[in-house]
Amino acid sequence: MNRKITKLKPTKAIQSRLRVAAYARVSCGTDDMLQSLAAQVSHYSELIQNRTEWRYAGVYADAAQTGTKDNRPEFQRLIKDCQEGRIDLVLTKSISRFARNTVTLLETVREFKDLGIGVYFEEQNIDTLSGDGELMLTILASYAQEESRSVSENIKWRIRNGFKEGKPNGVPLIYGYEHKDGRYWVVPGEAEVVRMIFADYLSGMGRNAIMKKLVSMGVPPKMGLPRWSDGIIRSILENEKYTGDIWLQKGFVADHLTKQWKPNQGELPKYVIESAHEPIIDHATYQAAQVEAARRSALAPKPKPAKPSELSGLVKCGLCGANFIQKTNAIGTKYAKRLWACSTYTSRGATECPAKRIPEDILREKCAEALGTHIYDPRALLEQVAAIIVPTDGILQYQFKDGTEKLVAWQNRSRRESWTPQMRQAAADKTRARSKKNG
Repeated sequence: MNRKITKLKPTKAIQSRLRVAAYARVSCGTDDMLQSLAAQVSHYSELIQNRTEWRYAGVYADAAQTGTKDNRPEFQRLIKDCQEGRIDLVLTKSISRFARNTVTLLETVREFKDLGIGVYFEEQNIDTLSGDGELMLTILASYAQEESRSVSENIKWRIRNGFKEGKPNGVPLIYGYEHKDGRYWVVPGEAEVVRMIFADYLSGMGRNAIMKKLVSMGVPPKMGLPRWSDGIIRSILENEKYTGDIWLQKGFVADHLTKQWKPNQGELPKYVIESAHEPIIDHATYQAAQVEAARRSALAPKPKPAKPSELSGLVKCGLCGANFIQKTNAIGTKYAKRLWACSTYTSRGATECPAKRIPEDILREKCAEALGTHIYDPRALLEQVAAIIVPTDGILQYQFKDGTEKLVAWQNRSRRESWTPQMRQAAADKTRARSKKNG
């Protein structure tokens, strides 16, 4: 049998256009920097769209974000889109614009390289998909990180020398004062609120109760600050500036890469500018508040690490959109009852969101009912349910991953039905202890 060999003419492969994106960043939010960022976005948009062999895949731009952090929102979005196969090539101005942290830079570039995605650095003329691209990148990235460290040390030196001369580093916005001509000046109406906060705290009110009182009184927070919260009340009670003094170097940035601030526990000297401005409260009141805070902290039970619940992030309030969170209704520490409550209701009260709390045992019972199972099955819940919406009191709206929905009604059990003998005994013991203390 004679073999027949036929020569085939090669056909030219049709090469699809590269999907090209660009990344731009500026480290601060000044007008000049934002204009620079806008210019970078415009430059890359025009550059990519003018190349016929390229297809525009977008420009990712982070404003007022340091290059030493890998949690930049647009940077993370770029990584996600690359992982999902939407980009073939990334353009960026320089190594320092992409990342000053050598580890972050190399990890990202290597991940992109494994996905077949190149990164081109214009200033250094480096293509990461080329043979010597990573070697050059490693050398130059180390230089960029060292440059970042040097700049950081210079800034620290300037700030700390300023502290020695009694010069604060910036002027934070605080309730009760306005800042002009280099000094704090008392705002009379806000000052009265500050005095009320200290007086209420020293009379026994908690920070959360004070916050709710201010909300109910309709007291507006300071322009530029978020609405009242437990954290804001705490920051007011701990702020020495209300005595007229300013403490300098209460904390410092330990690492130029993470930019993490840590309180100064004696690692560096502290400085005090006495009588820097008009006080709102006296030193005795301020010290009394610190002593009271320490006393309450010592008495507060140390919370045990909570085991993550499969319901966390699944139950959402239909009234305000916040997540329901797990809480404990402590009748006695041994017989505490777990509940799920809207986080807005928990932190800000019923005036912000009137959503009712749901006992965990009832919630689990209704989950079993919605799934059509005899017992509560957490694995089945996570596999089938996308969200549990609480649109109003007494209703649970189960949204399944297959696109279907189901409404389930619930109601609280009566007090007689829900309390166990142990819970009744714990409540009785607590009442007797309170009566003995007051009597």
